[in-house]
Amino acid sequence: MDLDAVADELYGLRPEEFVAARDRRARDARKAGDQALAKEIGALRKPSLAAWVSNLLVRRQREEVQPLLGLGEELRRAHRELDGTQLRRLARRQNEVIGALGRQARRLAAQAGHPVSEGVQREVEETLHAALADPEAAREWAAGRLVKPLNSTIGFPATDEAVLGRRPAPEPKQPAGGGGREEDEGRKQDKSREDGERRKQDRDREEDERRRQDKRRREDKAREEEQRRRRAEAREAERELRAHEEEADAAARAAEEAGARLTDAEERLRELRERLQDAEEEQQRARGAERDARDRERQAGRAVREARRRAEKAAARAERPAMGTGARG
Repeated sequence: MDLDAVADELYGLRPEEFVAARDRRARDARKAGDQALAKEIGALRKPSLAAWVSNLLVRRQREEVQPLLGLGEELRRAHRELDGTQLRRLARRQNEVIGALGRQARRLAAQAGHPVSEGVQREVEETLHAALADPEAAREWAAGRLVKPLNSTIGFPATDEAVLGRRPAPEPKQPAGGGGREEDEGRKQDKSREDGERRKQDRDREEDERRRQDKRRREDKAREEEQRRRRAEAREAERELRAHEEEADAAARAAEEAGARLTDAEERLRELRERLQDAEEEQQRARGAERDARDRERQAGRAVREARRRAEKAAARAERPAMGTGARG
C-alpha cells in the first residue's frame, strides 16, 4: 500500500463513500505498522461536488484529456505571439470544447447517481478554463484528484482588438496622367515626396507597432507572473486551510473517541453502582438475618437453662421421698 495508489482509489469513489473508505485505509495502514502513511491517508480531503464531477470527467473521458491540454498550449502560444487569426479560431474552439465537456460532465454525474445543478456545471467549466490558461492547473486537473474546483482568477490576457482586426492601409490613388513634361516632372517629384512621406509614416507606424507589441509582451509577462504569484498564494492559502481542517478533524476525532470512552466509563460506573446497591441491600438482609438468628440463639439458651433448672428441681424432689421411706423400714 502506498499513498499514491490509495489517493487514486479514494478520489475515484462517490462522495458519500470517501470518508469511510479513507478511514478504513488509514486503519489498515496503522495495523500494518505504518503510522506515517496512516497520517497521510487521514489527511486526504473529501472533494467538493464540483471537484468530484471534474475528477469523474477526467477518469471516464480519458481520451478528452490530452486534446484539452494541447488546446491550452495552442491558446497560450497564440496569446504570446498576438496571433489574432489564430486567437479567434482557438477562442471559438475553446468555447465549443468547454461547453461540450461541461455538459458531458453533468451527464456523467447523473449516470453515477448524483444529478448536479447548472451552478456545479459552471464550476466544472471554470476548472476547465483554468486548466487551459495555466499549465500547473492543467496538470492538477488531469490527475483526477481535485479537492476543490480550480479558479481561473485572471485567465488569458485581453487581446487588443485593434491588433486582431487591423487591415493594411490602402495605397493612395495615383493621379491620372496628363500632358506636358513639366507637369510630368512635377508629378514625379510630388509622387517621390509622397512616397518618401509614406515610407516614413510606414516606418513610424511599424516602430510604434513594435513598441506597442513590446509593451504588450511586457504587460502580458507581468500579468502571467502576477497570475503565477496569485496562484502560488492561493495554493499556499489552500494548504494552510487544509492543515487547519486536518487539525480540526483530528480534534473532532479525539473528542469523539474521548466521548465514547466517557460513555463506556459512565456505563461501567452505573453498573458498579447498581451492583454496589445490590450488595448493600444483601448486606442489610444478612445483618437482619444474623440478628434474628442471634435472638433465637439467646432465646433457645434461656429456654435450655430454664429447662435444666426445672429438670434439676424435679430430680431433687423425686429423690427426697425415696430417701424418707428407707429410714422408716
